[in-house]
Amino acid sequence: MNELTEKQRRVYAFIRDTIAERHTPPTRAEIAEALGFASANAAQAHLRTLERKGFIELNARLSRGIRLTAADDTPERSEAAAAHTLNLAVIGRVAAGAPLLAVEHVERHCEVDSALFSRRPDYLLRVSGDSMIGVGIFDGDLLAVSQASEVRNGQVAVFRVDDEVTVKRFARDGQTARLQAENPDYADIVVDTERESLALEGIAVGVIRSLQ
Repeated sequence: MNELTEKQRRVYAFIRDTIAERHTPPTRAEIAEALGFASANAAQAHLRTLERKGFIELNARLSRGIRLTAADDTPERSEAAAAHTLNLAVIGRVAAGAPLLAVEHVERHCEVDSALFSRRPDYLLRVSGDSMIGVGIFDGDLLAVSQASEVRNGQVAVFRVDDEVTVKRFARDGQTARLQAENPDYADIVVDTERESLALEGIAVGVIRSLQ
């Protein structure tokens, strides 16, 4: 890293350490705050320099779109890069039309970039059906799921209704839970939680369409 200035080293070290500790890269604003820059634009200027020198790759479409490259081959970089890459199991198929009995075996594993997701996922579930196309979840997609014990109204999540699994938007009214489709061709699933079994399997945090 001899070609980096002291300030550039500090920026790089902050990115590397954040990925190692939190498993996700920092935002431009977080870099600016941590290193005392006047604005996120100042942080962005340093990021562009690091990218030009081959130490990182930037994805302008993501607020945390920073990936470490192989330019730094120190043990610290290797540890951070490993933390940034997730090896997720692809399990079962999630019904996005009528609920489908979940297949619990692991089909395979996929290495994915943690920066692609709003929060760290725990596994990928294969979607079957088109009831959620209104939010960009299509038949055959891999849905990134973060395990959770609670779901808020309006969140898209994976549920088990009795012995079947489905992905829907959640809405609760008293003891009634409504699992809402995002396609007018499908009716919502209404569950009386006092009389029927409803379990939260996890919160949807992203979709992968390109992996086969």
